[in-house]
Amino acid sequence: MNDDNNKNPEKFGTKKRLLAAVSAAALLLGGLGVFGLMDLQSAAAAPPQAHIAPPPARPAAPPPQEHRATPPRMLENGAPFSFADLVERVSPAVVTVTVEEEMQPSAEFDTEDLPEPFRNFFNQFGNGGQMRPHKAIAMGSGFIIDKSGYIVTNNHVVAGGKKITVKLQDGRQFDAHLVGTDKDTDIALLKVKAKGPLPAVEFGDDRQVRVGDWVIAVGNPFGLSNTVTAGIISSIGRNIGNGPYTDFLQIDAPINRGNSGGPTFDLRGRVIGMNSMIYSPSGGSVGIGFAIPSSTVHDVVNQLQAHGHVSRGYLGVNIQSVTPEIAASIGSKESKGAIVASVVPGGPAARAGFMQGDIVLAINGKSIEDSRDLTRRVAGIPAGANATFTISRNGAAKTLTAKIGQRDDQKIALNNGQPHAPAAATTGEAMGLGLAAVTPDVRREYGLNNAVNGVLITKVDPDSDAADKGLQTGDVVLAIANKPVHTPEQVKALIAAAHAQGRSTVLMLVTGNGGQRFVALKIGQG
Repeated sequence: MNDDNNKNPEKFGTKKRLLAAVSAAALLLGGLGVFGLMDLQSAAAAPPQAHIAPPPARPAAPPPQEHRATPPRMLENGAPFSFADLVERVSPAVVTVTVEEEMQPSAEFDTEDLPEPFRNFFNQFGNGGQMRPHKAIAMGSGFIIDKSGYIVTNNHVVAGGKKITVKLQDGRQFDAHLVGTDKDTDIALLKVKAKGPLPAVEFGDDRQVRVGDWVIAVGNPFGLSNTVTAGIISSIGRNIGNGPYTDFLQIDAPINRGNSGGPTFDLRGRVIGMNSMIYSPSGGSVGIGFAIPSSTVHDVVNQLQAHGHVSRGYLGVNIQSVTPEIAASIGSKESKGAIVASVVPGGPAARAGFMQGDIVLAINGKSIEDSRDLTRRVAGIPAGANATFTISRNGAAKTLTAKIGQRDDQKIALNNGQPHAPAAATTGEAMGLGLAAVTPDVRREYGLNNAVNGVLITKVDPDSDAADKGLQTGDVVLAIANKPVHTPEQVKALIAAAHAQGRSTVLMLVTGNGGQRFVALKIGQG
């Protein structure tokens, strides 16, 4: 067409005038809403794009093909052309996890107040008003990491489950055996038996990803299996107050309830994270999701596969990060390391000669960033192994060697004067919520499993912000402003503290049938 126009300038000028007239008419129709409709019709009728040949195959390598996948085809400007090849390759290894739970009765009701037909029905089939245990079904996601049938998911997906079933993309279903769980990192390992090898994916290195890198999330949101979303890494090393052992990857690929336990892939189809929770003022995805880094998942899964549980090292110190104010008070120019607030009598640190006020600067020759870094590094050392610590005491450097012990979280909590569970039931109200401590009686009444510790929501004011944000009776508040809570009084005290600081909302971590999530509630409703 360009050649013809160049040969006949007059003809080309006529075409330009005709095109200008057509464009003006189109704009006029667009004001009436017709242009948009035509646009959609044209797009729907457009023929499929021509096939673009894939890049040349890489040299053969020993691992299976799915472990040596090439990245998606790229345009000349380096932007991803399509995620379709990647999705097609990894999706068969992503599974839907269905968990069957037995819920204990939460209440009794008086059948005498019912109309006669209903009263007769409940007396005959409802055990005379006595509520019977009933089954509940929860769903999540997971992914196969070994062709022999090992599957990774979240602990909160399978916690308390009586029967676990996994379903593959091709429709096959298997009963799953729970190999082991680690509630501190929210990781669980399952095993299924299949007649042949299963599709599997491999772990990537989350320490190599950067903010802005593309990621793909595959999972089962709201029961919609094999749903794929795309986004980028929004932040790295995110501390969301969910324990000292995990610094999360923050992603903006939309994930929702049911995505828990599903994988986050890089562009080579390697798992760099496991989707675990979302920040949600509304109850749905707002583009802020959190994935457990693959390095954490890999290390925990190795222990679960070998031993069925996770063992962590223990030093026996209470520590806090060195703030700029603390650094200035001791004459240090850098606010790095962890300061020892107290030493547990008779513990590994006490035997090694640690003292209150020591600043831990390095462990086994590698520098320490803060208290979380030290806790995580010590936890990764096997019990019985020796570790060398570089400390600063009164401004002088010193080296101490400690024999790492075995961590016992319940014993540590008692030593710190923090009972593992509240001793007596207490109730209260805050921000339109009825609250109760999670005691053994409350566990039985509401059918809560032993892995849940926090404050139970017993009622929700329908006119409250909490109701608008999707909180329900039976949900459990785990933390307020990133601080764990066990009693309604702790909830109210933390809300009051946030209000005193001039905050209009408070961040609440809750867990329920949809898994763990953050909810920001407005302060000032009770």
